[in-house]
Amino acid sequence: MSDLQKYVEYLIFINQKINNFFEKQKEYIKCQKGCAKCCQNAEFPYKKIEFDLLMEGFKTLSKDNQQLIRERVKNLKEEQKKREDKFEYTCPFLIDNICSVYDFRGIICRSFGLMFNRENNTPGIPFCIFDGLNYSALLNKETGKVITEKYKELGYKQPPIAFNVSHNFLTDEAMAKGFGFTFGETKPMIDWFEDDFYNI
Repeated sequence: MSDLQKYVEYLIFINQKINNFFEKQKEYIKCQKGCAKCCQNAEFPYKKIEFDLLMEGFKTLSKDNQQLIRERVKNLKEEQKKREDKFEYTCPFLIDNICSVYDFRGIICRSFGLMFNRENNTPGIPFCIFDGLNYSALLNKETGKVITEKYKELGYKQPPIAFNVSHNFLTDEAMAKGFGFTFGETKPMIDWFEDDFYNI
């Protein structure tokens, strides 16, 4: 079995856990097809094996969509060269506000939208909260923090929970070792594209 196949087995395992987390927090989740806030203005950290699977998804697309994505990547790479600061961009695989490679997407894309535990044990919140989406009813706009205790007065059944779903946690090499593969290094998605991508 190849590393990519072993990684897919890991994804099946981790997806079950992530989906259960979303189910537990469904009162707070506004995610739906066509909402693409999570696909815009981000760096999209990807491990090497995540990018390899993404490229498998790319191969399943129509020639027209492949060409569209190539052009977008080329434009993003040119724009990136002009920047000296952090480069955030819209995912080139987003077509008509829908992920064109949904089944092949990275782990950050699968877990985004949940509250998550940071490495310093403080809860992290999805940035879509500031757009009136996930967990927004609990947001203190002055402090930018979630008021956990507010859930009862708002009539929610479950308290907001921060889960271990950060990208660093879910792509830890110890996790990969149990499935017999390695994740490889991390780069922003756009940095994985090489010149030969335009010739695929």
